[in-house]
Amino acid sequence: MNNALTGRDFAELKAFMMIVTHGSFTRAAAYLGITPSTLSTSIRQLETRLQVRLLNRTTRSVSPTSAGERLFQRLRPVFSSMEEAIDELRDTDMRLAGRLRLNVSRVAAVHYLAPLLGEFIEAYPEIMLDVVVDDRLVDIVAERFDAGIRLGEKLHNDMIARRLSGDLLMKVVAAPAYLERHGRPEHPRELVHHRCLTYRNPSDGSVYRWEFERGGERLEVAVSGPIIVDEPAMLSTLACQGSGIGYQFAHQVDEMLADGRLVQLLDEWTPAFPGFYLYYSARQVAAPLRALIDFIAERAGA
Repeated sequence: MNNALTGRDFAELKAFMMIVTHGSFTRAAAYLGITPSTLSTSIRQLETRLQVRLLNRTTRSVSPTSAGERLFQRLRPVFSSMEEAIDELRDTDMRLAGRLRLNVSRVAAVHYLAPLLGEFIEAYPEIMLDVVVDDRLVDIVAERFDAGIRLGEKLHNDMIARRLSGDLLMKVVAAPAYLERHGRPEHPRELVHHRCLTYRNPSDGSVYRWEFERGGERLEVAVSGPIIVDEPAMLSTLACQGSGIGYQFAHQVDEMLADGRLVQLLDEWTPAFPGFYLYYSARQVAAPLRALIDFIAERAGA
């Protein structure tokens, strides 16, 4: 015989406990959010299955029978322990404390998240941040991250996203010495005839195809050159040395463009695109993550 409790068993036992606790069908029904007739039906079903009368009923009162009192006393610590466990879980979930796991791309971590974290850590000393820097596109739910930070164009539709940065720019750059030796490309397709400084897609290891857009025309160029790297930030230094043409985030090369070490190319082909977003699942958000979301929203708005 299977003695395991079913959902109906639990509901009927809880109904019994509330009736004895409140001493009234009406008050117990109000507490449970059901009608007195529904509650009365649950008790009749419980008594029928147990083959024992649990409650003495009159028009004015209800009280447990001797069997009902024994059952109530046995179940009271069990239900009390369950309520304490649920209350403790709720308190923990609402308290601004605990571990907050983030999966963040390298550029976002260094240039956009890190400048904010000192103030956040100071404001929420009981929240421990666990930041995994990873350029792969991972499933943050499957890998048990609370949130991630990625470019807006990389986000899945079922995620909620909050802007972390403004729009971003990519820039095609080369040193004056390189352009003197090899000439200046006037169209993205001409890049296939140049020495380009390339890097791998972190998700599949393929060489990244440079993306361009102008007036509704979009194209990808399969460039090649003397080097392939996993860390794109290396390439601005190589570009300054005249080793080839680089394709970098603006913040990686703006200083070098300003002082003349690099020259920008094909700027009309590289419009701004959506920047970095903090994103998370649509499931219920725990208090530490909510604190980070609100903190970033406030700083992004400022």
